[in-house]
Amino acid sequence: MEQNTSLRNVAIIAHVDHGKTTLVDALFRQSGVFRADQQVDDRVMDKMDLERERGITIAAKNCAVHWKGVKINIIDTPGHADFGGEVERSLSMATGAILLVDASEGPLPQTRFVLKKTLEAGLPVVVVVNKIDRKDARPEEVLNEVYDLFIDLGANDEQLEFPVLYAIGREGVAMYGLEDERVDLSPLFDTILKHIPGPAHDPAEPFQMLVADLDYSDYLGRLAVGRIMHGTVFAKEALVCMGEDGQPSPLRATKLQVYDGLQLAEVESAGPGDIVVLAGIEDVTIGDTICTREKPRALPRIRVDEPTVAMRFGINTSPLAGREGKIVQSRAIRDRLEKECLRNVAVRLEDTADKDAFLVKGRGEFQMAILIETMRREGFELSVGRPEVILKKDENGKVLEPIEHLYVDCDEYFMGVVTDKLNQRKGRMLNCINNGTGRVRLEFTVPSRGLIGYRDEFLTDTKGTGIMNSYLDGYEEWRGDFPTRFTGSIVADRPGNAVAYALFNLEPRGTLFVEPGDPVYEGMIVGEHNRDNDIDVNATKEKKLTNLRAAGKDENVILTPVKKMTLEHALHFVREDELVEVTPQSIRLRKTELSAQKRYQMAGAKKKG
Repeated sequence: MEQNTSLRNVAIIAHVDHGKTTLVDALFRQSGVFRADQQVDDRVMDKMDLERERGITIAAKNCAVHWKGVKINIIDTPGHADFGGEVERSLSMATGAILLVDASEGPLPQTRFVLKKTLEAGLPVVVVVNKIDRKDARPEEVLNEVYDLFIDLGANDEQLEFPVLYAIGREGVAMYGLEDERVDLSPLFDTILKHIPGPAHDPAEPFQMLVADLDYSDYLGRLAVGRIMHGTVFAKEALVCMGEDGQPSPLRATKLQVYDGLQLAEVESAGPGDIVVLAGIEDVTIGDTICTREKPRALPRIRVDEPTVAMRFGINTSPLAGREGKIVQSRAIRDRLEKECLRNVAVRLEDTADKDAFLVKGRGEFQMAILIETMRREGFELSVGRPEVILKKDENGKVLEPIEHLYVDCDEYFMGVVTDKLNQRKGRMLNCINNGTGRVRLEFTVPSRGLIGYRDEFLTDTKGTGIMNSYLDGYEEWRGDFPTRFTGSIVADRPGNAVAYALFNLEPRGTLFVEPGDPVYEGMIVGEHNRDNDIDVNATKEKKLTNLRAAGKDENVILTPVKKMTLEHALHFVREDELVEVTPQSIRLRKTELSAQKRYQMAGAKKKG
């Protein structure tokens, strides 16, 4: 095997908010991608609106910089465990990785997840301790924690000899030692060239490329992105695609592009190891191999972890359907979900008994919420059910459920309420670290279903100061049932517009979700009941007028301000018999069965049964 020394393919991996995208900005500036006087937004790689709003990376993206005559392809990866499929396919293109660790927080669950995948792939790692300018930075302790993590994950001696750099990504500086002068990112670039090898290839092998990403262009059609494993490819060359069935299907790439900075540059040929974009290729999926017609040979497919959460997506069947969204048909919803499955290897789609509903499987409820929010912004109207965990059975027929390894960082004062709530959800404490700083670090194993809906409650319990992270630990025996919600729903019993007088009289019953003037319909959930049972109410009731006047009868009604329901909160709130109605302008909660009479009959039949 030979190495292409003029290339480096580097994935930047880290936990959420440890500074990956900001560091890429600094790499761009120093390598000359931007002019000295060019005005550039922060986090230039986060192109999606949702990424900019939330300050997170959702989809992995490629770019390229040049340093000392060597082209460095950089892959910016997401930090959330829910988007782990993006990390797995990104690592198939990389020949090394930069592991970023926050100098204060240290290695967190997602650091562990991405590092585990990197070590399994056998890639060399450069460790960068970032944000050393933080007041609470503890770089030496964090480095020891990183070593412990490498050993815990079974790294070999070669992988344990990783180079270490200290950086402030926001200022664009990196140093070999903490006391070194802070100049620029040259130490990081030089370390990449020295410690991360060029892509290995066999010069005797014909062209082979593993498809690791898909994109779409209105002008060029479907785009296949991947790394050339062996050989050279030419534009408009006759090629074949090896699918999952192993059968070669002929194709011709109409355009060949490579990454240059943030843009794509058209080229006539590309050599081994480079990350290329082939345009005009239809019917290709992630994991396929594109190779020559003379010697069609498939590469090992990209394997990703199994999905752990399933959700029901269906058409909007409420009386208000079609008023706010442009796309309401089940066929259009299905097409959009199939398109998502093509671009996201961690998402699966299945049909249900109901022809207007589909089962979507993924890594977590946050990934599902992002998908729903994206569809909502595209003009879709749909109804979605509560996220449910995917169960398995072992060889003895025992039910197994996904278990999460949970890390909690909170004030000592809140330790009791957090432990109590997780205990109710069948959580088991593994570790408790109290350094005497007023904050404690707790470790639990908790069923995945216990964490659905708990994050909002956790932030309320810790007054917004707690930090909670988790990763999938595997499957264990079913830990038993527990209540998902201790409150009931306040359900409207007739259509109309909500009236202030009616809402004022309902306020003692619980927390309301609607404001005066909002449209309501029979079966729509207008609030959370204080008790554990549901109640049907008239939210459109107006004050009866009389011709008698009395002092104090006409006071102005003052309602408690309503906290607007977010999509994540709505998904966590609904029970098994409830749905979230999602439109481009509104998020409403409703009962699956809208008719109050039918719900009453079903409850009676359930008691008898």
